[in-house]
Amino acid sequence: MMRKKILFFSILFFLIYFFIYPIFFIVYQSFFHQNKFTLELFKIALTNYSIRKSILNSILLGIIVVITTSIIGIPLAFIFDRINFKGKSLFRILFLLPMISSPFVGAIGIKQVLSRFGSLNILLIKLNLIKNPISFFGSGFSGIVILQTLHLFPIMFLNISSALNNYDISVEEASYNLGASKIQTFLRITFPLILPGYFTASSIIFIWSITDLGTPLVFEFNQLISVKIFHMLKDINTNPVGYCLVFMILILTLPLFIFIKRYIEKIPYTTDRTVLRIVEKNLKGKSLFLLYFFFSLILFFSLLPHFSMILYSFSKKWFFSILPEKYTLEYYKIVFSHRLTKTGILNSLIYSSLSTTFDIFLGFLIGYILARWKIRGKNILDIISMMPLVIPGIVLAFGYVVTFSNTILDPKNNPVFFIILSYSLRRLPYIIRTTYSSFLQISENLEEASYSLGADNLITFKKIVFPLVSPGIFAGGILAFAFSLMEVSCSLILAIREKFYPISKVIYTLAGRVTDGPNTACSLGVLGMIITAICLFISTKIIMKKIGEFFRIG
Repeated sequence: MMRKKILFFSILFFLIYFFIYPIFFIVYQSFFHQNKFTLELFKIALTNYSIRKSILNSILLGIIVVITTSIIGIPLAFIFDRINFKGKSLFRILFLLPMISSPFVGAIGIKQVLSRFGSLNILLIKLNLIKNPISFFGSGFSGIVILQTLHLFPIMFLNISSALNNYDISVEEASYNLGASKIQTFLRITFPLILPGYFTASSIIFIWSITDLGTPLVFEFNQLISVKIFHMLKDINTNPVGYCLVFMILILTLPLFIFIKRYIEKIPYTTDRTVLRIVEKNLKGKSLFLLYFFFSLILFFSLLPHFSMILYSFSKKWFFSILPEKYTLEYYKIVFSHRLTKTGILNSLIYSSLSTTFDIFLGFLIGYILARWKIRGKNILDIISMMPLVIPGIVLAFGYVVTFSNTILDPKNNPVFFIILSYSLRRLPYIIRTTYSSFLQISENLEEASYSLGADNLITFKKIVFPLVSPGIFAGGILAFAFSLMEVSCSLILAIREKFYPISKVIYTLAGRVTDGPNTACSLGVLGMIITAICLFISTKIIMKKIGEFFRIG
């Protein structure tokens, strides 16, 4: 029992020191100046018009993206739950493809298509549908909304699909029998029963949207709180208002986590009898054709950033034309030969591999503790280990820079440790959730039977435990690796010097250069997209029915 306590408190101390402590330091610096309590930083921030506008813009952005992803994701989830059609499994995988590339990378390519003199405007002018180019992006805000919506709607789709898996269709039938219309039934019966999934998806999407750093930087839209924090970090010692802005992000994110974790889960959303599944309707003929057309339309627009990025990576000449006039492979040669791009690829592979290895080791231990051990303080470990889902990367990276500056671990001198740590902590919940779920499905009697036959802990682990939980761990590890590889916020903030740049920082640097910079950036983005797609495909093949678990809070 003593060894268990030592291991438990060691893990808890590690998470508190490297996750909770940096956040606490930010909160402390927001309210205390020279060890004296003050609200001066908040006064300065809220009286500054530019900062006020950035805060309001960020909140508005999050709300709009939640609405737009709901419009796409909810109908898709219901279609897949209630209709049977050929190619269903294939389309389910295809609708996850928008997540294989960050909107930050896709924004580089989409600007070439939807800009004032981009492909779409040229096409509309040639078709005599318009006379003057249309500004699809405006100041850049609408472009951010478009890119984030196309990237994040699969999270809404996955969570609503997961909620519908446990849905009892008999409650709807009872509603219809009592004379309720379809709209009344949806608003009073169906939607309330899938609220856990909807709240979880909305929270993740809202938090991701307001803290997205890469996409606003590509669109050069500075009136968002994430961009303000990024620029203020450079002179945080002389202008500590940045602490206040990070604290405001925490105010927007942590209450959502607490609300879902503590209140939504306590409300009964299930019936007390065996779930009666819906009989799927078979589609044929014209109805099936219309469904395929609807799916194709969504896929076309959601993958347009990816297509445009691929085209841009091959384009030798693409100006005032619908498609590139000349194609070339030279930008891919640069990716594998240029010093900066080679450094970025190697660094990302090292960072992601090490962070994933650490995730698998720590995630397995925490999942096992939560599922098997009866120890005081287990609920605290559960809450802290799930918090990275709602603590944005920009907050964590900011916390590392300001908390550990001028120490032995100073990230300004060598950020490798904190880059790996930030990658790892942000993906740790993926491994914990799959491991925990796997242990809940494994009877403890199997382990007890092994012990009764004379096997020790090591043999029981090798022969019984690990083979049963390995699929979930493997799938979670692959997904953690893929998302770490293209991590944006932590990479942009922590990697200050070129020799430490990961792929995302290299892409951001190249995108700002003239001539071949954006083309090379897209080529590097395509490489990352291919790796992510392979990883996502393998994960979905292993645990297709549980893939939505990676994007749940409660």
